[in-house]
Amino acid sequence: MKLDWKTCFKIGVSVFLIYIAIRYWDTVAGCISAVIGAAFPLILGGAIAYVVNIPMSFYEKHYFQKKKGKFFAVSRRPVCMIGAILTILAIVALVIGLILPQLGDCVALIAAELPGMFKKLLAFAEDLYIMPENIIDALSAIDLKAQMSNIIETLTSGIGNIVGSVISVVAGVFSGFVTAFVSIIFAIYILLSKDKLQSLCKRLLKRYTSEKVNHSIVYVLTVLDDCFHRYIVGQCTEALILGVLCTIGMTIFRFPYALMIGALIAFTALIPIAGAYIGAAIGAFMIFTESPFQALLFLIFLVVLQQLEGNLIYPKVVGTSIGLPGMWVLAAITIGGGIFGILGMLLGVPIAAAIYRIVRDDVNRGKPDRKRLAI
Repeated sequence: MKLDWKTCFKIGVSVFLIYIAIRYWDTVAGCISAVIGAAFPLILGGAIAYVVNIPMSFYEKHYFQKKKGKFFAVSRRPVCMIGAILTILAIVALVIGLILPQLGDCVALIAAELPGMFKKLLAFAEDLYIMPENIIDALSAIDLKAQMSNIIETLTSGIGNIVGSVISVVAGVFSGFVTAFVSIIFAIYILLSKDKLQSLCKRLLKRYTSEKVNHSIVYVLTVLDDCFHRYIVGQCTEALILGVLCTIGMTIFRFPYALMIGALIAFTALIPIAGAYIGAAIGAFMIFTESPFQALLFLIFLVVLQQLEGNLIYPKVVGTSIGLPGMWVLAAITIGGGIFGILGMLLGVPIAAAIYRIVRDDVNRGKPDRKRLAI
């Protein structure tokens, strides 16, 4: 590499900026956090637009493609966008409508039956001599109803703080509403003008980057888009299949809340690996209010179903589509969940799949097809 004054100047500026970032990291991190916080509605809007674009693109491919009239050309994008948004909202509303009411009833039933269940467990422990008598006597002396009343009084006391709490809640709700509103509006703008944005990005890359860098950026972005698209479609398909199978199986074995728990299992299955345990815990808790023995049978049934799903359905629907080995799927979920929680579990797999594909192509010295990878 030829070291002219421009190259030396760039190296010097880069080293100076790195030193400033390390020396004043707290200030730099605070500035980055402030920028991300200010741009969060736009980031959220971009994520919403990406998800909505998946069914929207499907609708655009089937919206009177053989019709050549001006009306169909003009109306295709807004009609398909509205259809995609309504589809997603309908699915979310259906899941919430099926789960929340009966889950609330189960919690209320557990709260009402808890004192009686507690006494029965103590009597059972006393009969089997699995606990010392002094501990049983101490636990029996506990008045759960009185304790629950004290908790409720404590939660409802402090009138002076209620006004401040209400103001904080209202401010939080209003801020969340404004963020959601701005995000949705931004997402709509992106979806309606996605072709123009795509063309603009192409021109900017062509103008300010070399041809080699341009192709590399296009290649990486295309791989990321392909992995995320395949993952979202495959995960939703797999969740739907699992939910239907769970509902059918629960109906055959006469478990209670079959339709609702099937919808819950399908919804939590969108979270890789951990989602199955979340859905199983909530479903078993709800069935436990009806029959503890059936709750145990439900867990056995779900374990068998999960094995069938993990060995037969998931590899065909999701695993093959993203091209990521099972070991790396587990590693991506573990690392992503440990760093970013639930969001990390959702994003870890497609990001890992993209990195895996890029590294694999580089190791194999495969040259990407420029026509196939064009944005």
